[in-house]
Amino acid sequence: MALKTKTTKINKYYEAVGRRKTAIARIRLWPNDIKQEVIVNNKNYSDYFPGREMQDTLMDPIVKSGIKNYKVSVKVFGGGLRAQAYALRHGLSRALVLAHPESKTNLKTFGFLTRDPRMKERKKPGLKGARRAPQWSKR
Repeated sequence: MALKTKTTKINKYYEAVGRRKTAIARIRLWPNDIKQEVIVNNKNYSDYFPGREMQDTLMDPIVKSGIKNYKVSVKVFGGGLRAQAYALRHGLSRALVLAHPESKTNLKTFGFLTRDPRMKERKKPGLKGARRAPQWSKR
């Protein structure tokens, strides 16, 4: 499993991976006494995700678990912006469970620890799409 804790020379961080459809988010979570900070692909999360709905989606695990004062660094790629936001939420939830195991039941009830496996089905040979057959003609 990709859940692990690493220790650097400076301090300890928690690392987790979140996925949804084809989007993958790699999360690093550091304890931070000063303030809460979320950096996504070297940008502030509000700059990377312009919509308020997606910003709320990725901050849900932090808000609903009540855990504060963390610095979060995220590398996210693949999929669209919405899938990336949900992948980030999944990975952030997994990292918070590593940092605070008592928050697992709370995050699980909200469904933040469940991966959404739905992906686009591949096109099959002899068909026009994944399932669409060519139009039948009588003559």
